[in-house]
Amino acid sequence: MKENQEEWTEVITGKYNWFNLKLNEIWRYRDLIRLFVWRDFVAAYKQTLLGPLWHFINPLISTILYTIVFGVIANIEMNGIPAFLFQFASVTCWGYFSRCFSVTQITFLGNAGIFGKVYFPRLTVPIAGVLSSLIQLGIMLFFLFIIWLYYWFTGENLQMNVLGLLAIPYLLLVSALFGMGLGAIVAALTTKYRDLSHFVGYGISLLMYGSSVVYPLSAIPEKYREYMLYNPLTHVLEGFRYGFFNVGMFEFSWILYSTVVSVVVFLLGVVAFNLTEKDFIDTV
Repeated sequence: MKENQEEWTEVITGKYNWFNLKLNEIWRYRDLIRLFVWRDFVAAYKQTLLGPLWHFINPLISTILYTIVFGVIANIEMNGIPAFLFQFASVTCWGYFSRCFSVTQITFLGNAGIFGKVYFPRLTVPIAGVLSSLIQLGIMLFFLFIIWLYYWFTGENLQMNVLGLLAIPYLLLVSALFGMGLGAIVAALTTKYRDLSHFVGYGISLLMYGSSVVYPLSAIPEKYREYMLYNPLTHVLEGFRYGFFNVGMFEFSWILYSTVVSVVVFLLGVVAFNLTEKDFIDTV
């Protein structure tokens, strides 16, 4: 009698390839990613009065505060760009990085319940978070263009740079890789050392002020500026603003540097993610 042979669709093992992104599995679970994207978009503002408008309201409030503090009180020169427009562009670019970081760094602690019940590629969760962040980014870019047109029609000397605009999708990809990599490292650490999560907010705030978000790179004294250049996000932000305003620093060598650093951080994040994934449920 012929024995029945079972064919397994999934084999779960403790042996991992550190750099394995499991792209085949992620592609097979693309419908799940779509569900996660929809969940993140809907659940964030479910049962709220203004709904998705909060995607614009929160950054708008931050822009107004930064404009008052750095544009009015500190009176920092924004390379000839209206302070509000400069800050709104900066918040748009920085906001995408911070959301990529945030949705990745809470992957394990925020989804421990579902991870302990069913198997699916864990990387689908941060990938879905990054994709859902593109929705808010699109809303912000739309309003940024409207505000840019308003200042242009009121007589401000504004002009875009075509090369810089074409580079913006690439720069956003670099920031997403850096955000996911950094978030994955933090996610791996916070599963074992919970108190580190209390310092994440302070760390991101320090990184923001060290990334020329609320001020242009040209506003930094020369003796400190060289240190800012080694922050990969500095060149992402400068390149983003260069596309919209045709002012600021936009050098291919430094963009290449940002790319290399972001890829390295991303790969380190994948290693940390894979090492934590196999046994984090026992420590959470």
